[in-house]
Amino acid sequence: MKTLLLLLITLGVASAALAQATQGQEVTLTGTLQGGRVGIGGESTGWALEYRDATGQHSIEVELPGALMARARSGAVVRLTGMYVTREYVERGSVRILRVTRLEDTSTAAAAAARLPQLSLEQLDAPQRALADKILMVSSVGLGGPYNALLRSPELGTRMFALLDYLRFNTSVPRRLNEFAILIQARLWTSQVEWLAHYPLAIKEGITEATASDLKAGRRPASMKPDEAAVYDLCMEISTTHKVSDATYRRAAQVLNEQQMVDLLTLTGTYTTLAMTMNALQQGVPPGTTPPLQPLPAR
Repeated sequence: MKTLLLLLITLGVASAALAQATQGQEVTLTGTLQGGRVGIGGESTGWALEYRDATGQHSIEVELPGALMARARSGAVVRLTGMYVTREYVERGSVRILRVTRLEDTSTAAAAAARLPQLSLEQLDAPQRALADKILMVSSVGLGGPYNALLRSPELGTRMFALLDYLRFNTSVPRRLNEFAILIQARLWTSQVEWLAHYPLAIKEGITEATASDLKAGRRPASMKPDEAAVYDLCMEISTTHKVSDATYRRAAQVLNEQQMVDLLTLTGTYTTLAMTMNALQQGVPPGTTPPLQPLPAR
């Protein structure tokens, strides 16, 4: 079978909007345009849109008419309007694509809000590209969020990426508590990207929507499980008072062993660093995505 050069990384399952839309129904999607090359044997249009909606991160192959091709740039943040159609390929079979009728480049407006322009793959040198390739394997925000800053310092970025790989995927802390701790820092710092990326993961791992809703509103969640309450009190206390009382530590030590305690506190500090960096550089959510958090009331 021929090797297909698919020019996108599929992140997550197909979106609800994509699943529900019918043939011939006009839709508008905002995201990052990727591609510019046609796969071997013509089995791909050569273009894809990576975008995010309420259900997560998604990709869809797009077909650009000749009149719009000259304006298409891989890595550009664009707003595409078009209709879903089905294309028949010899080897791939039926593939649903978006046949584009209108293209608006929103990269300039999006970059204006941030203090560091959003980097695209084409702008990266060899060390940055090596890091970017790793990032794109796991990131739900592409090269945005904290990665747009970390790519400016690829050696630091590579080391931070390795730390995040451990703290997210290899930590001794149960995944449910780990994601909850990340949401706590996202809420404390009003870190829109952190909440956007980790809220669906926390829910998937077992944090209830009621608990997340209370946290989002700035309240101590009323329906936490005992281990979640211990983690909440530990993370909140060290983050807001810069110390931990004996009583709070004892409660946390009942549900966390010594390695888990160290891993959890390191996670808390690391996501504080990421939130601090994004806030200072005004790194917002991907274009077309509504920021999920409102500022907390001043205390």
